[in-house]
Amino acid sequence: MNTFKTGMLMFAMTGLLIMVGGLIGKSNGVIFAFVFAMVMNGVGYWFSDKIALGMSGARPVDESEAPELYGIVQRLCVQAQIPMPKLYIAPSEMPNAFATGRDPEHAAVVVYEGLLRILGHDEVEGVLAHELSHVKNRDILISSVAATLAGAVMMLSNIAKFGLIFGGYSDRDREGGGLGVLVGIIVAPIAAMLIQLAVSRSREYQADATGAQISGKPLGLANALMRLDNASQYVQANVSPSSAHMYIVNPLHGGGLAGLFSTHPPIAERVDRLKAIARDMGQYTA
Repeated sequence: MNTFKTGMLMFAMTGLLIMVGGLIGKSNGVIFAFVFAMVMNGVGYWFSDKIALGMSGARPVDESEAPELYGIVQRLCVQAQIPMPKLYIAPSEMPNAFATGRDPEHAAVVVYEGLLRILGHDEVEGVLAHELSHVKNRDILISSVAATLAGAVMMLSNIAKFGLIFGGYSDRDREGGGLGVLVGIIVAPIAAMLIQLAVSRSREYQADATGAQISGKPLGLANALMRLDNASQYVQANVSPSSAHMYIVNPLHGGGLAGLFSTHPPIAERVDRLKAIARDMGQYTA
């Protein structure tokens, strides 16, 4: 269901991009929008992992430096039937983790020191299973494409806006479609952002479910999510909003209306779903 939902959301995002391209230059604008999106996706595909690792300040570790952590990842990779990713530790008290890389053969998992200080073995295993699920399901690529398409829609909307302001449209276009262009300029970026966030939330649910199956310990992940979410409210996160979707819990907090614009589903809902999985496994009776 999550995969189907993600596909429909990506289709809607592509439609938005084509619509905005059409606002700029009709058929030529659509072609320009398509080429623009391909270029941006190519950059994201090849360089997103290097950018993410550089921003985190993480350093690579091997089995001799982090034997327990390395052993957990190695065992989970066997269960998930994916190659062993590169393992990094980030020197920060932020209690979080993320995975990056364009495919399972070029993946990396980053764990922050703050996470390792507050979680127990089963909880760390649950977190790592979640991140490896992102690798297995190619969520990193999906999220990168969604973010790139959303960025392309916003940039093209700005081009259309300046065209409207500075006379880039003919009098006929202004009379016949000026209002439509204006509405598109306002609505398209907001719609693109909401679709991107919906894609991110859908993939988080899927990674929780897949991770629970890989580790066989859904309650370990559920407990980890609650502890990380609580701890992250007391640790200042030096994270760009554009990269917040990468982390296992949202490092940027906001209540009320901000929940609509969150990259992550509510922790309570994620925990309830994991408890339901544990119940199906006979590990939880409440």
